[in-house]
Amino acid sequence: MGYAQLVIGPAGSGKSTYCSSLYQHCETIRRTIHIVNLDPAAEHFDYPVAMDIRELISLDDVMEELGLGPNGGLMYCMEHLEENLDDWLTEELDNYLDDDYLVFDCPGQIELYSHVPVLRNFVEHLKRKNFNVCAVYLLDSQFMTDITKFVSGCLASLSAMVQLELPHVNILSKMDLVSNKKDIEDFLDPEPRFLLSELNQHMAPQFAKLNKALIELVNDYSMVSFIPLDLRKEKSIQYVLSQIDNSIQYGEDADVKIKDFDPEDDDE
Repeated sequence: MGYAQLVIGPAGSGKSTYCSSLYQHCETIRRTIHIVNLDPAAEHFDYPVAMDIRELISLDDVMEELGLGPNGGLMYCMEHLEENLDDWLTEELDNYLDDDYLVFDCPGQIELYSHVPVLRNFVEHLKRKNFNVCAVYLLDSQFMTDITKFVSGCLASLSAMVQLELPHVNILSKMDLVSNKKDIEDFLDPEPRFLLSELNQHMAPQFAKLNKALIELVNDYSMVSFIPLDLRKEKSIQYVLSQIDNSIQYGEDADVKIKDFDPEDDDE
């Protein structure tokens, strides 16, 4: 049985930085993970790349040869990956053991997680290779200081959850850049009535019924719970990793206990 994280989220949400910090944390605690680059446009890495989509296809080559722009070129690359997925994954995964832990650093184009089937098919291939997979959705914490942005972020995450049909962990990244954490605390695990009240105050009266329907949708799918991640704190990284491990049943046979993490705890 293998284990995998699919690290997704909007462009600029900190996916590659998360992967790098996770690798460093696991190296410190002497735990082996392998980071896989699924972004054909990536150029620089702060972590060792175990598998790289650019060995199969590169965005620069596609743009030059086909005259496509960045977005069209990336979609072409991902479709090419989908067409060659079985051969590529089989060849690459032969280098790893059955119990290896892979972290896939994905592109930031939101359509890949909402309505384009490439990543969904990718996940199905991983499952057929006997991998337990979790979607790790990163959202920039600075995006959460406004109720309308919060609801938008929730709906984007919900769209990815419905499309991929995976255990799903929502993470608020870049907490170290938030100057006033009280602005964030209200949105970490809010009550639906609080969300509706805030949304109604920001929207015109004619949107009241729509606001109610949106908040009910978010609440029904348990999408109002986010885990804050401060990469300066080892305990924060450890807590996030423990939640992800639990969702994919990693280390169930190991007698490991992880102390609860308090997001307000400033100690290292």
